[in-house]
Amino acid sequence: MTSVRVNELISVAGQPDAAGFAAFAADGFAGVINARPDGEEPGQPGDAAEKASAAAVGLAYSFVPVKGPEITEADIRAFQRAMMQAKGPVVAHCKSGTRALTLYALGEVLDGRMQPGDVEAFGQNLGFDLAGARRWLEKRAGQAAVVKAFFEPRTCSVQYVVSDPVTKRCAIIDPVLDFDEMSGATGTANADAILAHIDSEGLTVEWILDTHPHADHFSAAHYLKGKTGAPTAIGAHVTDVQVLWKEIYNWPALETDGSQWDRLFADGDTFEIGGLRARVMFSPGHTLASVTYVIGDAAFVHDTVFTPDSGTARTDFPGGSASALWHSIQAILSLPEETRLFSGHDYQPGGRHPRWESTVAAQKRTNPHISGIDEAGFVALRQARDRTLPKPKLMLHALQVNIRGGRVPEPEANGRRYLKIPLDAL
Repeated sequence: MTSVRVNELISVAGQPDAAGFAAFAADGFAGVINARPDGEEPGQPGDAAEKASAAAVGLAYSFVPVKGPEITEADIRAFQRAMMQAKGPVVAHCKSGTRALTLYALGEVLDGRMQPGDVEAFGQNLGFDLAGARRWLEKRAGQAAVVKAFFEPRTCSVQYVVSDPVTKRCAIIDPVLDFDEMSGATGTANADAILAHIDSEGLTVEWILDTHPHADHFSAAHYLKGKTGAPTAIGAHVTDVQVLWKEIYNWPALETDGSQWDRLFADGDTFEIGGLRARVMFSPGHTLASVTYVIGDAAFVHDTVFTPDSGTARTDFPGGSASALWHSIQAILSLPEETRLFSGHDYQPGGRHPRWESTVAAQKRTNPHISGIDEAGFVALRQARDRTLPKPKLMLHALQVNIRGGRVPEPEANGRRYLKIPLDAL
């Protein structure tokens, strides 16, 4: 397999066979990056076979599968991490080498080592058409909302800072408070990383937003309110969730009026983040209280739809409904097709890198839970899938914190805080 040398760090190539990996090793490469999704054409070796071929000749191997029109910043950053982890020169491949070179060139632009206007000429000098990379950069330049994601690997959660580039005003969405269930230790490393980003970018926090009371991690909303003074908000139907879990926890003192947040959003409510107009969509199904925040040209959908290769969210929690989720998804899919959708989890199907951004168009086209399926088919598929899933391991820990806006229990007489776990409640 002939590769095209880009520089001393990277070369790009088309699809290699097993013998090609031996040639890469003989040529002094330290690793291979496979940027091609499995199953693109008959006879394609695929991730598992390539991983084995790389191991057989002592090459590092990374799987960063992308489709050209659907490349996101998460893909670009994953490609860069794969280059660094190889600890030496890499050869990156797809079917022809174009996607691999696109990922590299876009990373150079994002990090300021290449100008956007130089991308196509860069590709032409190497024999590749990078018009797709130019279009990607043009589209990015026209986006109204700047979105920075923070992936939390313990729970596969994604936290967001969305900002107005003109006014430097921002909102924090679904921040995570660290919790280790084995030791009972809490921490703020994830939330502090968000604060560090906000400080480095010169942003001012206007809102701290939860999409719903989470069942798999603690919310850091209360902690971040203490650090920033910004108001907290959630969907108004959180009161229904509070009533439900008040009974499960046998918690007579729990206030169920949503007063733990500064604002409860109803369906259709609007608010501002600097010059960005935001709208709230009630999106039940995963929980009774789930909402979507549509901010500029971005929608933060959390546990409704995931990336197209991951399907949709589960609906078997107390108060969940597959039928309700179907209708919530249809409302999201009625947004303009170019709307960017940001999911709240990514479980990395097939062992690929974490990714969390898609579009309405991509969901309609390739999500197997959505494309070509009616409500009855979706409900049957979703309920069958849900029956195979274990409950989240932090569900009973997290809900008693999250239905109080991220407040951990108050200290008892000995100065310690305690969680209450109901037995056989679910």
